[in-house]
Amino acid sequence: MLSGEHFAAGFALLRDAICEVVRGKVAAVELALTCLLAEGHLLVEDVPGTGKTTLARALAASLGASWNRVQFTPDLMPSDVTGVTVFDQRAQEFAFHAGPVFAHVVLADEINRASPKTQAALLEVMEERNVTVDGTTHPVPRPFLVVATQNPVDMDGTYPLPEAQLDRFLMRIRLGYPDHAAEVEVLQGRERTRRLADLPPVMGIDEVAVLIHQAEQVFVAPSVYSYVVNIAAATRTMPDVRLGASPRGSLALLRASQVRAASQGRVYLTPDDVKALAEPVLAHRILLNQDALMRGGTAASVVAAAVAATPVPQTAENV
Repeated sequence: MLSGEHFAAGFALLRDAICEVVRGKVAAVELALTCLLAEGHLLVEDVPGTGKTTLARALAASLGASWNRVQFTPDLMPSDVTGVTVFDQRAQEFAFHAGPVFAHVVLADEINRASPKTQAALLEVMEERNVTVDGTTHPVPRPFLVVATQNPVDMDGTYPLPEAQLDRFLMRIRLGYPDHAAEVEVLQGRERTRRLADLPPVMGIDEVAVLIHQAEQVFVAPSVYSYVVNIAAATRTMPDVRLGASPRGSLALLRASQVRAASQGRVYLTPDDVKALAEPVLAHRILLNQDALMRGGTAASVVAAAVAATPVPQTAENV
């Protein structure tokens, strides 16, 4: 049975632990935890040196979870990510050597520096939580979270992620530069009350699985289901849009909103939960047409317009 207080306490425990090493980024940390507990994946897009890798490592450390880092480069091969089957001469049989994707938290660093073929190696495991090599399917550990970082696509040596890959990330966020006070702390060497290497786990994998299950039990009224679908549908009819949010985007928005509701101690979903997460969940799934790009339009503005144009249902919370 879902206990809003239990979930909120667990969420806060993880958030506070991660914030001990990721300073001044509470909102980003909460979104990363939302991805984990909604069983999604996170794309962090920003310039180098803003703490993208630290966020992923702190998340894994706070859970005591297994984690691997894959540095994506132009010469990286798909088998370097998923693993490979080799012939064991001693046993006289083929054996599977698991790749770095077999961990609870996988950091795909600078994912857009690898070729599209290697990027596509993550497609199956992100969606199905399985890897198929030479016709044999191998499950990855659960929970499973891919935290991919990418530099802005106008930087040298980058390959834009294809639409099918972007659609498998539950959220895309930006960390941004730290504020003045936080950056001063960095220079003074006091930015971490604990060093990342010394961050102890505050929750076990089994407890995380319980929180994931509890988030799925958050009650959703029929009118709120319709509200989620209407927002996604509105992005498909905007005049500036070439490709709107997919049904996978609707499902992602629902799952993330349930986690947000539970993190605030509620056992029911409200339209405000949906509105709060619409931009990080839907914006990266939207492609603008050429005219909109020439005028400086953004996917975030499309999502904001879709939310503004969608009537808010009357629920017990907002009547």
